[in-house]
Amino acid sequence: MSVPALAASPINERKEKLDRRTARIGVIGLGYVGLPLALLFSEEGFPVTGFDIDPAKVETLNADGSYIVRITPEEIRSARKQGFSATADFSQIALMDAVLICVPTPLNDYHEPDLSFVTKTASSIAPYLWAGQLIVLESTTYPGTTEEVLVPLLEAGNTQSLKVARTAEEEGFYVAFSPEREDPGNDTIARRKIPKVIGGVGPVALEFASALYQTIFDRTVPVSSPAAAEMTKLLENIYRCVNIALVNELKQLCQRMGIDLFEVIDAAKTKPFGFQAFYPGPGLGGHCIPIDPFYLSWKAKQFDFRTRFIELAGEVNIGMPYYVIDRATAALNDRRKALNGSKILVLGLAYKRDIDDLRESPALTIIELLRERGAIVSYNDPFFPTVGRGRHYDLNMQRVPVTSLGDYDAVMIVTDHTTYDYPAIVRESQLVIDTRNATKGIVAGNIVRC
Repeated sequence: MSVPALAASPINERKEKLDRRTARIGVIGLGYVGLPLALLFSEEGFPVTGFDIDPAKVETLNADGSYIVRITPEEIRSARKQGFSATADFSQIALMDAVLICVPTPLNDYHEPDLSFVTKTASSIAPYLWAGQLIVLESTTYPGTTEEVLVPLLEAGNTQSLKVARTAEEEGFYVAFSPEREDPGNDTIARRKIPKVIGGVGPVALEFASALYQTIFDRTVPVSSPAAAEMTKLLENIYRCVNIALVNELKQLCQRMGIDLFEVIDAAKTKPFGFQAFYPGPGLGGHCIPIDPFYLSWKAKQFDFRTRFIELAGEVNIGMPYYVIDRATAALNDRRKALNGSKILVLGLAYKRDIDDLRESPALTIIELLRERGAIVSYNDPFFPTVGRGRHYDLNMQRVPVTSLGDYDAVMIVTDHTTYDYPAIVRESQLVIDTRNATKGIVAGNIVRC
């Protein structure tokens, strides 16, 4: 889909400010998505204000510090020199030309969408919106959220009774949806090289949002509506979820058949067409893949439609931590030990290697299950000296060193950080339960791969 030609004022005025890099950019939610986005605009020379309800984040950033490992204090200092600042004062939204919403969209305890962060944000910013301003939602969500949830809240809370402008003739603020495509820990693709999908509420919003993102991304991909953009993000991640569920199920079958699934995957990926390698693990983690299928399944029920294939994939992936516990129980039983009372060291809490991100990590579920079954659990992760309480866990634990491994009844590799010395871990441990194939190539009788 092509972006329509630029309309008359005030959009031309907005584009001129973008060209001069004088447009003021506000980013709401300074986490793993919002902060990198704010820094991209800052690197391009825009005056950027970051908004967050967490005073610790605001204080850290304004002191030239960083709380995300892959973002250095030097990057923050550089952005600060360009005018970047952080605040918890949402009245400053009135000073912004464009506002990008990057807040969490988790699931509740019943695996239903929790849009509370989006709705609270919308209510907080609505009084300060003005005609000609652009609001873009980047948070992953179900198709229809932008127009069915966000827009009504913005319109209802605006003190000037402004509405969303859908055409050049209408006076109001503009709204679009553009899904984030962050991949924490992926250093192979520069952020600006990742194409930006955009759907606007009307052609003028699409035009404005496209012009905005073209300043920091090499390519934009306009689509016909916010719902199309919302569905695009879900498709991307459900595709991965379904394929990971496939290999997770095959892992369990191959274990019974005495076949090494990782060897099978390595052989299959030599095919130069028609196959993409996905790898099994102890469960899904992160900000999107474990969540997105349930967002779409929930929405589909409003249309009297069951996404059975997608729901099945979700069930398989949710069951993987329980499979790991069953394998650990059997491995200990083979050594005449019970899980109840055994000392277990869990290596790795992050949802994938070499990142400082706990969101939806299967390690958290595995630790809770081990504790429920009476195990005495310790953990090590180079990125987390402590782990306390989150939305779905309450662990209250402190990191222990990777020493005296022989004192543990089992060492469980849940996240395969590259800082771990796996040959030494195998050599010094009574039993190693490897959920990531981190010990590939090591031949030893004390390794159980699951």
